[in-house]
Amino acid sequence: MENGGAIPENANEHCPGPESESAGKSDACEGCPNQQICATAPKGPDPDLVVIAERMASVKHKILVLSGKGGVGKSTFSAQLAFALAAMDFQVGLLDIDICGPSVPKMLGLEGREIHQSNLGWSPVYVESNLGVMSIGFMLPDPDDAIIWRGPRKNGLIKQFLKDVDWGELDFLVVDAPPGTSDEHISVVQFLQTTGIDGSIIVTTPQQVSLIDVRKEVSFCKKVNLAVLGVVENMSGLSQPLTNFKFTKLNTSGDQEDISDWALKYISEKAPELLNVIACSEVFDSSGGGAAKMCVEMDVSFLGKVPLDPLLCKAAEEGRSIFADQRSSVSAPALHKIIQKLLSNLNANNMSV
Repeated sequence: MENGGAIPENANEHCPGPESESAGKSDACEGCPNQQICATAPKGPDPDLVVIAERMASVKHKILVLSGKGGVGKSTFSAQLAFALAAMDFQVGLLDIDICGPSVPKMLGLEGREIHQSNLGWSPVYVESNLGVMSIGFMLPDPDDAIIWRGPRKNGLIKQFLKDVDWGELDFLVVDAPPGTSDEHISVVQFLQTTGIDGSIIVTTPQQVSLIDVRKEVSFCKKVNLAVLGVVENMSGLSQPLTNFKFTKLNTSGDQEDISDWALKYISEKAPELLNVIACSEVFDSSGGGAAKMCVEMDVSFLGKVPLDPLLCKAAEEGRSIFADQRSSVSAPALHKIIQKLLSNLNANNMSV
């Protein structure tokens, strides 16, 4: 981000960047296949940034959802955050910029839907009248197609999403980013920085292997002047009503035999008070203090913990809101508290909601 403009993949080492005044003229440019193009190309700000700023002027809050590594439930959190904000009567957009792994359409029950175009631009695909979604997943003729794109082409699509999608008036635009700190992250921050981006939410699990990567994500945010609105610890222990567990025992042949019916009948007869108990188990080693300790060490806000809840996993698979049917007594209240704290933090930072 320091050299002005995206550097071509086939550029020489120490490339000054195509928008630099020395582009195509410095010693580092000698022999580069892009030398003539860079030397003659117009310099100065990207004109598309003006178009993006105009398009984003009708979006009140812009929030990036990030993760240091894959598999921590970032897209699940993004989807449920969008569902929750829409249920609060906010106008919400969810933008999926995970170009190679677009899971958002499935998590919002929109598989098989297509994007439509009007004279105002691309129209989002709507879950409800106040919840629109945009993803490359809507553009694939076959959902099993692999997207094998280099950085510049990914960045071009992200730019197109930001300048060509007709979101209308939005209270929140939630951007679900791929894991890590790569081209897509640099590009979306560059494209949105002049439009008043609120900041990022970083999703992790309690594992040290995840927290190590999250520390890098926090450092990335600080380097690009992107505020960290808070960290969410997902999969923070398995938690569900005792009656939802499957009970087994080893039989004489060494196989696990399902005894759930017997166990639940026994509990119902001998200890009925246990039928309303929620059982919890640590899945990952959190002896190091987990995300809460890391947030203290890195001076960022800790938004809260979301337990590993089979009902939340099922809601994500079925593309629906965990809040809709009030069946979840575990993850839904945890997510609700996190979202309320997020909104409070935005208000406290003079980003009125």
